[in-house]
Amino acid sequence: MLEDGTLVTRQLSNDILHGITRRAVMRFARERQIKVEERPFTVEEAQGAKEAFVTSASAFVMPVVSIDDAPIGGGKVGETVKGLRKIYLEEAGKL
Repeated sequence: MLEDGTLVTRQLSNDILHGITRRAVMRFARERQIKVEERPFTVEEAQGAKEAFVTSASAFVMPVVSIDDAPIGGGKVGETVKGLRKIYLEEAGKL
């Protein structure tokens, strides 16, 4: 997540799985009026993010607090990521 609250993710390709978890999180973000940009980004841009997370079938929405020892968001899980994880788990019936 950028400082302005935009969720940035790479566009789907052979390098990015077309996963159900990713698709659900993107939908939840848009439903909550979070701007989503699908585009390339650099490691440096990710390190400068306000918040970061990864999605997977086994980890659902997993917060990322550092990349290559560079803290993301002060090294703490951000509120938007917490919210998206909570929504995902509620929708999946995991809570």
